[in-house]
Amino acid sequence: MKSSFDLSFLDRTLRTTAIVFLIMLPFGIYYFGVFPTLAAYSGGIWGMINLIFISALVRSAIRPDGADKNRAIVLSLIKFPLLYSSGYFLLTVEKFSAIHLLIGFSATMVVLVLKAAGRLMLHLDEKEVEQGKLGKVH
Repeated sequence: MKSSFDLSFLDRTLRTTAIVFLIMLPFGIYYFGVFPTLAAYSGGIWGMINLIFISALVRSAIRPDGADKNRAIVLSLIKFPLLYSSGYFLLTVEKFSAIHLLIGFSATMVVLVLKAAGRLMLHLDEKEVEQGKLGKVH
């Protein structure tokens, strides 16, 4: 199996998700209303911050020269209690529907899957291996 999944893939996914949300914001307000759009937008921002913390935590915990334990602990103490309690409080806002928040929470994952499927369908990884940009992953 050939793969070009590197850390820049996550950065590109976050950028794409942000652009999608910025483009969809005015259309969502017009077609769905302010609070459903704001709920999906808030959930999307939460999902993006969650992915940032997950990638930072993995980068600090899994390193060739050993884990940076202090940074991993600090990131864990920030991510788990603060981020998940803020997600809970988003769910308790009476004006926000849970389904709209769920759409926002999962939007980053949808963009990630679509970008990976696009790379697979367009054979971009195979072209990069042929050009010598990537090594083979078994």
